[in-house]
Amino acid sequence: MRAEENASPARRPLTIDDLSRLNHTLRSAADRTLIFPTVEALAREVIGHRMFTIMRFDAERIEVERLYSSHSDAYPVGGRKKKARTLWADHVLHGMRVHYANTPDAVRAAFDDHDTIFGLGIGAILNIPLVFSGRCIGTMNLSHAAEWFRDEDAETGMLLGAFLVPAVLQAGC
Repeated sequence: MRAEENASPARRPLTIDDLSRLNHTLRSAADRTLIFPTVEALAREVIGHRMFTIMRFDAERIEVERLYSSHSDAYPVGGRKKKARTLWADHVLHGMRVHYANTPDAVRAAFDDHDTIFGLGIGAILNIPLVFSGRCIGTMNLSHAAEWFRDEDAETGMLLGAFLVPAVLQAGC
């Protein structure tokens, strides 16, 4: 599927019913990873994305490993990226701050694989650090057309990302 065919519909506000649905999935799922597509679907509705990935952060190796991908042909589960000595890692993984790359130039500056990213029709990326007990354990990453993301997407993303924490922690075991 081409990224353009995977475009998000118009945004809608996040509701308490949405959070309740995530809570139900987290509490009742026999497979911890069932929360991944549930969060992806909701993120598509309330923030929007053309591609969605979840990464686990290995602090010892200073690398991230992909646990989930909506574009597994280009970005397969299990893929790893070294993140030592990068501004992005300092900001997101160590600083535990949301990162916006909302233009192609910003994407190019932050990501070595920008040609693959652009080939998917993506011109903006929003990285949400997944934080537990004062440390970053991974990231939730949404990608879309240039200039898509807004400031309020950070708070919404952090709320959604909190539901990923148990599954990402278990993936590190």
